[in-house]
Amino acid sequence: MSKLNETEKQSLKETAFAMADVARAVTLRYFRQANLQTDNKYVEGFDPVTIADREAEQAMRAILQERRPDDGIRGEEFGDEPGSSGLTWVLDPIDGTRGFISGTPTWGVLISIRDQSGPIFGVIDQPYTGERFIGGMGEAYMAGPHETKPLGVRGARPLHQSVLFTTFPEVGSAEEGAAFHDVAKQVQLTRYGMDCYAYALLAHGQIDLVIEAGLQDFDIQAPIAVIEAAGGIVTDWQGRPAHDGGRALAATNPETHAAALAILSKTPEQ
Repeated sequence: MSKLNETEKQSLKETAFAMADVARAVTLRYFRQANLQTDNKYVEGFDPVTIADREAEQAMRAILQERRPDDGIRGEEFGDEPGSSGLTWVLDPIDGTRGFISGTPTWGVLISIRDQSGPIFGVIDQPYTGERFIGGMGEAYMAGPHETKPLGVRGARPLHQSVLFTTFPEVGSAEEGAAFHDVAKQVQLTRYGMDCYAYALLAHGQIDLVIEAGLQDFDIQAPIAVIEAAGGIVTDWQGRPAHDGGRALAATNPETHAAALAILSKTPEQ
């Protein structure tokens, strides 16, 4: 991990919050609006992108250009810009665009900072509910309209008492979906359609597991920073770092993580 002094850490945090603020303002202008133009990134299937995705990322990039021009940028909508500082901002202006265009409040703005070792600070911001989940560089807290409170995962419990979240019932490939459902058969409760809000709730101490596949790095880096700061664990399905995307297993503690990993790790790698 990069050795950052307190002044540099404060600069990074203030920049992250400024970007979250501007992305919140942009996305809320379009959320639940009739006739929102939606384009499809896929020739086959459906991967939507909207003007809100694009404008929010452009607004965040403008802040970085002004405040931290030496940092790199990796964004979902406008690609990579190299930097010279050794730090890269990883931006997902709307994680959960399917939820966004459907009017559900499970989408969010994902902002993270990474160095050569992986994410060191992350923000999961849900503009509509006004909740901001923050983790890394010595902090782990949720700032919301009603309260600001520390984040912390809940205690260990057996798999049969655990709550599991994911976004798509299919999870990924047929093999990945089968592995997910092997875990789902053993837990107490499974919920779908959660997008990045699932990771926020794990860090908040509400649930025990999030399992997903087919992720990009900008989908998972902010959640990794927030969950690890809150005391949780995020790996791929083989127990390795997950910050480059692919398959992700987030858990509250080593025992719950190991129980799910024992099932998921049997899935052949693609």
